[in-house]
Amino acid sequence: MTCSLTFPSRRKALKALSTWAVSTSVLASTDPQATTLSVAAFPAVDQILKAALPQFQKKFPHVRVEVVGREFADHHTAMTTAIATGSKLPDVMALEAGFLGRFAISGALEDLSKPPFDALQYEKYFVPFTFQQNRDSQGNIVAMPTDIGIGALFYRQDLLARAGIAPASLGASWESFVESGREIKKATGAYLVTHARDLKDIIIRSNLQPGEGIYFNDRKEVQVESARFVRAFELAKRVRELRLDARVQAWSAEWAESFKRGTVATHMMGSWFAGHLANWLAPQTRGLWRTSALPDGAHAPWGGTFYAIPRRATHKAMAWELVRFMTLNPTLQLDAFKTHDAFPALLETHRDSYLDQPVAFLGGQAARALWRDLALQTPAIPLHKLDALADEIVNTELDKVLAGKKSTPAALADAARMLGQRIRHST
Repeated sequence: MTCSLTFPSRRKALKALSTWAVSTSVLASTDPQATTLSVAAFPAVDQILKAALPQFQKKFPHVRVEVVGREFADHHTAMTTAIATGSKLPDVMALEAGFLGRFAISGALEDLSKPPFDALQYEKYFVPFTFQQNRDSQGNIVAMPTDIGIGALFYRQDLLARAGIAPASLGASWESFVESGREIKKATGAYLVTHARDLKDIIIRSNLQPGEGIYFNDRKEVQVESARFVRAFELAKRVRELRLDARVQAWSAEWAESFKRGTVATHMMGSWFAGHLANWLAPQTRGLWRTSALPDGAHAPWGGTFYAIPRRATHKAMAWELVRFMTLNPTLQLDAFKTHDAFPALLETHRDSYLDQPVAFLGGQAARALWRDLALQTPAIPLHKLDALADEIVNTELDKVLAGKKSTPAALADAARMLGQRIRHST
């Protein structure tokens, strides 16, 4: 449902809506000898699980399923601790793509490639990129995908019309995107993007070569001084210099207000962002938004949810039954899509007529069909356990460039040096 590898996640939106305490739900069997299966999840995966469990227990009536739900960050922290200590390990854990790399490379997750799981047989049923993100450094499958995040551009059609800008101008190239922003700002006063960092986030994830991750290649070499990082930093700097970004942080109150008031013309995020706009961010803007592919032919995954089984889980056989139930059932995935905007990873669901229906909030656009097509063009991005740290370091250096305190070459050189030290210490 969520974030590219380290993009802001839709889970953070749920955190913004309410304070999420630890909650536990148990669907009990009357059999005193019943197996208790523990599942750890985060919003809204825990809700999706709870909705599906009555059907699961019809198939396995002698199983008690305990779902422990925590806020997004707390959940992943708790799973890290459980893996490290071997204490309070669930039988199944939900993981978002941005966290999957560190868990996969740690060797703490069950290898689902081998018997009795044989998960490779299911690869053909899933959107290709998501079934490449679920591997460890040896290529072993360590998790099964359930939903995907598809990078997309959202734009205010009314603001473009006032500025005389054709939507195609936004996507033709990054330079055209920025120039369109200048015209929009001049005609309407609206900013092009919420933050200049948004451009950097997409560009560094575009046009990756074989063997490249975002920050590291398959030879464990740091990539942050490559041409794509230089271009990303320089373009973000230009947006800041032209005063085209609102300088607001994602998921902040100011960020939400910018969509309500129409002070930002475009936003790049996962396809699920449309649901956020319609349901709580800016429902009063119904009919004003449209969606398209990312600028300059870019394609980027924007998160996704996976189910994994810890190596030291107690009930692995039954855990695998639950994982298969949640990931291979098209009806369950479509229900989650309709209820929680969780775009399904299962290809069979993409043939459902629901994806071809017009989306009223987006002016009747057949947006889900567009996102379906983009999903098939989205490349897999290899995960690395230091991706989250690399993102923090690169963002810090970008902020210095945007503030005029460093040049792009100096900032990227410093980022490369720090990451080089960390990767040497981690091997």
